Amino acid sequence: MQAEHRGAVIAVGNFDGVHVGHRAVISEAGRIAKANGAPWGVLSFEPHPRAVFQPNIEPFRLTPFRAKAEAIEGLGVDFLIAQRFDMAFSKMSASDFIEKYLMDGLGVRHVVAGYDFRFGFKRQGSCETLLAEGAKFGFDFTAVAAASDDGGGLYSSSRARELLAQGDVESAAEVLGRPFEIEGRVLSGDRLGRQIGFPTANVGLGPYIRPKFGVYAVRAHLADGRLVDGVANIGARPTVGGAIPRLEANLFDFDEDIYGQRIAVQLIAFLRDEKKFDGLDALKAQIARDAAQAREVLETK
Repeated sequence: MQAEHRGAVIAVGNFDGVHVGHRAVISEAGRIAKANGAPWGVLSFEPHPRAVFQPNIEPFRLTPFRAKAEAIEGLGVDFLIAQRFDMAFSKMSASDFIEKYLMDGLGVRHVVAGYDFRFGFKRQGSCETLLAEGAKFGFDFTAVAAASDDGGGLYSSSRARELLAQGDVESAAEVLGRPFEIEGRVLSGDRLGRQIGFPTANVGLGPYIRPKFGVYAVRAHLADGRLVDGVANIGARPTVGGAIPRLEANLFDFDEDIYGQRIAVQLIAFLRDEKKFDGLDALKAQIARDAAQAREVLETK
């Protein structure tokens, strides 16, 4: 925390996904900061508390830290604090978090959080706690109500995860306010795709939640800023005896060496389930059909 950031208006939360509801919280902090001529910041926690309390849990992140930081910084905040969350930090009482962390450590002027924000040892602290303690210690607090779509569905990380597990990436994009994307370095694979006429950019899934395995129409952000349409398979590649799930994207009308570069692949539409084919010829024929369908879908997106 820099000295010039004391007296800031800070949005507090995990913000995994930086979805529409999260952006409402962060934007409210920005509105208050601008009105008061104060710095505008975000306080988040890494790793996600769920990963600390359940270390063997299946990957569930919508935005691992790098992606989350980029999304938050893209909103125009003045600073982002990523507080390390471990078992020691989890034992901090709600009162100590407010007095020693928010006040003594950060010197906050105003705290903004979602209506369901909980904090402190055993989640003892709530919005009501922050409101009462703010009056005591001299900082203001604003709770932002739940945001929902026209059908009453909440904009939440859990809802986005459920939709991705179903392969409904278009509804997930409405919750997130943008297409769900998987970012990572392009890995060197077995080059089987090139051998059958469909070279692929392969990206490990890492801590990202596993969307429904299958084939998607995609758009890839390249390291140089270009946006390239394509078709991608997410899964274990049963036809060739694959074991570790990954994303393999065939980028249309593209033949450049991007091994080692970071790309971000947006999932635009689900095309079909992953399946095992009887040999490479059958796989090649299906990829050709998938590519044609993806081109058609992407023309309208």
